Amino acid sequence: MKKLLLALLVIIFSVQNSYSQTKINPATFGALNARQIGSATMSGRITAIDGVNKEPRILYVGTAGGGVWKTVNGGAVFKSVFDKYCQSIGALTIDQNNPDVIWVGTGESNMRNSVAIGDGMYKSDDGGDNWKKVGLENSEHISKIVIDPTNSNVVYVSVPGALWGDSEDRGLYKTVNGGDSWGKNTLHR
Repeated sequence: MKKLLLALLVIIFSVQNSYSQTKINPATFGALNARQIGSATMSGRITAIDGVNKEPRILYVGTAGGGVWKTVNGGAVFKSVFDKYCQSIGALTIDQNNPDVIWVGTGESNMRNSVAIGDGMYKSDDGGDNWKKVGLENSEHISKIVIDPTNSNVVYVSVPGALWGDSEDRGLYKTVNGGDSWGKNTLHR
C-alpha cells in the first residue's frame, strides 16, 4: 500500500510539474467564446414574466440577478436581451396593443437577504433588441408596471423605493407620454 501511495504521489508531482511549464495564450483556447448561461448568480430566481396574448410562444422573463430573457418558441430556447443593463429586475410588462413595446423596471422588490437595487425604468420599442432608459433612476426597486389598455402612452409604475427604510422615491408614478416624463402620487399609510 505504501508503494502504491508513493507511486501515485510521484505521478501527481510529475504531471503537475509538466503542466506548470505550459504557456497559456489565446491559441490555447482556440475558438472558445464566453456565452450567457442564464441566471446563474446567487438568488437567480424569476421575479417577473409576461407573454404576448396574440402569440403565446413569445415570453419575456425577468430575473433577480440575471436580467431579461426572451423566448419566441414557448420556452424551448431563451435569449438574453438585457445584458448591457442592470441585471436586477423587479417588473416587466408587454404592451399588448403593440407587443414590440416592452417595459422593464429594475431592482427586485422581494424583501430578502440577497435583494439588489436597480437604476430605473427601461423601454424597448423593437421586441427587446434595443433599450432606452426612461426615468425613475433613484427608485431602487420597482414592483409593478401597468399599461392603460386604451392608451399605451399612459403607464403606471409602483415603486417601493428603499426596502429597509424611509424613501422619498416611494410612490405610484404615472407617465402620460410614453415615459418622457413622470408624475408621482405619494402612497400614504
